Amino acid sequence: MKDLLKIIYLFAAILLVSCSNTGSRNVTTNELRNHIKYLSSDSLKGRLTGTSGDSLAAEYIKKELTSYGLLPLSGDGLQRFKVTDKVMPGKDNFLSFNGQTYSPGNDFEPTAFSENKSLKSEVVFAGYGFNINNDSLKWNDYDRTDVKSKWVIIMRGDPEPDNSKSKFAPFSGDRDKSLLAKDMGAGGVLLVSGENLDKEDRFEPLAKGEYSVGIPVFRIKRGVADAILAKSKTKFNDLEKRLNSGRKPHSFLTATIIDAKSEIIQNMANTRNVIMEIPGEDAMLKNEYLIFGAHFDHLGMGGPGSSSRKPDTIGVHHGADDNASGVAMLIELAGKFAGTKNTHKRTLVFVSFSGEEEGLWGSKYFADHPGIDLSKVDVMINMDMVGRLKDTKDLQIGGVGTAENMQKKAEALCDTSLLKLAFTEEGSGPSDHSSFYAKDIPVLFFTTGAHTDYHTPSDTWEKINYKGMVTISDIIFKLASELASDTSKLHFKEAGPKTEVIRGYMRRGVTFGIMPDFAGVVKNGLRADLVTPGKPAANAGMKKGDIITSIDGKQVNNIQDYMFRLNQLKKGQVVSVEILRNNKKEVLIVQL
Repeated sequence: MKDLLKIIYLFAAILLVSCSNTGSRNVTTNELRNHIKYLSSDSLKGRLTGTSGDSLAAEYIKKELTSYGLLPLSGDGLQRFKVTDKVMPGKDNFLSFNGQTYSPGNDFEPTAFSENKSLKSEVVFAGYGFNINNDSLKWNDYDRTDVKSKWVIIMRGDPEPDNSKSKFAPFSGDRDKSLLAKDMGAGGVLLVSGENLDKEDRFEPLAKGEYSVGIPVFRIKRGVADAILAKSKTKFNDLEKRLNSGRKPHSFLTATIIDAKSEIIQNMANTRNVIMEIPGEDAMLKNEYLIFGAHFDHLGMGGPGSSSRKPDTIGVHHGADDNASGVAMLIELAGKFAGTKNTHKRTLVFVSFSGEEEGLWGSKYFADHPGIDLSKVDVMINMDMVGRLKDTKDLQIGGVGTAENMQKKAEALCDTSLLKLAFTEEGSGPSDHSSFYAKDIPVLFFTTGAHTDYHTPSDTWEKINYKGMVTISDIIFKLASELASDTSKLHFKEAGPKTEVIRGYMRRGVTFGIMPDFAGVVKNGLRADLVTPGKPAANAGMKKGDIITSIDGKQVNNIQDYMFRLNQLKKGQVVSVEILRNNKKEVLIVQL
């Protein structure tokens, strides 16, 4: 059946090629512009993963690749998988005390990281919910306060809301505070915004990508907080002023008992990677592969909870450079290879990924379900934001240290009057090549870098340097052709520090020296997809594939737990780390 499908696709591709592509197979500015104009058009609404725009983009890419004669790597060329589409409150959210029942959505709302649980217990006011003990800052809201199995009210933010360089900032996140409260024994958390933090006292939309902390967590309005504090004869705004001016912890029992239940619903959506191939021209080497990749998803309409740099602006985030440019280049390179003989002894695989902006979801899924033998992949070439070549003609190429002589090959093929190459050796980074580097595959990452339109609605098609893209396509074609036809296979090398590269997370003061599982493939733990030699985790004996389940005796269920635990540690500290290796529990002693 599989062979029959390939024959059908091959016949259709031959007809399409003969009918629609009789001209030059060189990459042209018009072809690139047409792809980018469509992919970044308003009609695709920002290509958010799991939406109709995402689906339209995938179908367009597949159609264009088919028109150049490419065949599906398997099936119909679309690799389908599910992602979290929307997080919303369920119907069973409930909060009641002192004989009054409060209204979900108006008076309170569960957070995206709340556990679906109920709790009836006394409430403790726990200030800002800090437990900080370092050389420059000490603040413990839980000292001499019993919160075991109780609700705790925690003030959001920190005492310096207008100081962007505040020492409190690394400890002020809602989820971090809630997880700390759980660690201190709390049964549930009530988060409240002070007037200095948010005068309007609004509830933000629930964000995707938040993992449960294991206890119910609600946002409540200040008026509800004042009702809880009534027996204490104080108001929430007065407590905020006291904490911000006095800079001292202040915790107490409220004598109020709350009965509440949290319910969060995560809706799943369908998405897909587009995976097509050009068979190799050599009888033996056609069983080896060179992979081209570029993600086609973007931020949709932006807004709070997205990674938009203008989260207050709701509008199409066009993503012309990020990453319609990479997709357009992938399509046209495929056409050039398909139409040029003696360029690829190895089979060429062209993959356009969904879910990159959400955390490398598509490339992680493909790397875990490749449909080919990854040990036979020579190199993965990733193109992400290649549309803004500046007057300085700087082209950044990452990953050149992941195999011998890759930098020399690139330099030899580049006309330095047209491009100025800037190399980095590291194989990891915040784009899809990281998923392949984690599988011990050499990678190359091409980009023209960030700009002020990055992750805003103003990343539009007319700002693309199309002539620059043609120039970049030329060097990628020459380099890929040489790699695809060289009879000797590249040998993987670990290149540079493989540190935690996580979208949306600030690097903290200490590091284990791992690259964690971005996509959350493993549940109830955090998988180490890479372990850097010479770094604390490696020195302690951690290996790639180990699943961290606790740090210093505290549970780690996901990447957010992991980052929070790291933030609590200090350089030089010795901690125990529980791991699962081949389904067996082991304990490692890590010196930071």
